[in-house]
Amino acid sequence: MKLWERVAYSAIVDRPPLRLPGGATVAVWPLVTVEVWDPDGPMPRTVLTPPQGASFVPDVPNWSWAEYGVRVGFWRMKAALDGRGLKANFCINASAIARYPRVCEAALEAGWEFMGHNVVQKPMHAMENEQEAIEASVAAIAKFTGKEPRGWMGPGLTETHRTPELLVRAGIEYTTDWVLDDQPTVIETEAGPLYSVPYSVEINDVVLATIDKAGSSALYDRALATCDRYLEEGRDQARVLALAAHPYIHGVPHRIGWYERCLDDLAARPGVMFTTGGEILDWYKAQRGAP
Repeated sequence: MKLWERVAYSAIVDRPPLRLPGGATVAVWPLVTVEVWDPDGPMPRTVLTPPQGASFVPDVPNWSWAEYGVRVGFWRMKAALDGRGLKANFCINASAIARYPRVCEAALEAGWEFMGHNVVQKPMHAMENEQEAIEASVAAIAKFTGKEPRGWMGPGLTETHRTPELLVRAGIEYTTDWVLDDQPTVIETEAGPLYSVPYSVEINDVVLATIDKAGSSALYDRALATCDRYLEEGRDQARVLALAAHPYIHGVPHRIGWYERCLDDLAARPGVMFTTGGEILDWYKAQRGAP
């Protein structure tokens, strides 16, 4: 099935009203992503260019850059969310449960919603057996948390042509890979419907920090500008704003204050509610009905 055959075209100006609970206009869902990088292979991304343009293994500085996030950065981000009474979606490579149990236990105790993110931080195309990788990810999270994950994010938002069917068959209800709308979307699969809950490659600290090389306030600037535009466009067509952040990027000292300010200033805007991916899906299905 071709990509465009999976999602029916829909112009937002033609849709019936979609309203959030309590008269809210914007649903903000914070995501905290914890990945497992293999130090004996190519890094998923880099902050430091290798000398003379050659890549070496092990890549100590770039692996260490990411490792800082689980040792230090995660705890700053968790404190920021806890201090404001907010819950995040915890998007993890399933092997993080064994590699970083202290981090995963803290997220579980905080009541965060766990999401699948492959077994390790590799594209779905690079997995020897994609079905086994998805099923192993779901099983590991279910065993650790006591319930199967409802959401999924492919590393780098990657999917093969088989991924949507494999996700549905593994019990996944929604994905973030399809960054094509401000509202949830139905993705057709041969195994039944899969839902897209809006995510962003624009309000995303990986893009901002490693591709755009933007300043420390970039996530704050984009999130607030986006939220203000959504509020202006009106509550009859509610929007979803994903706040995509990684502990090794936004858990560092020069960005964490901007992350805290982002949470505060979004919460201060009338018409904004904080929620999770699963709650967004339930709200959407209650209004639109199952296909």
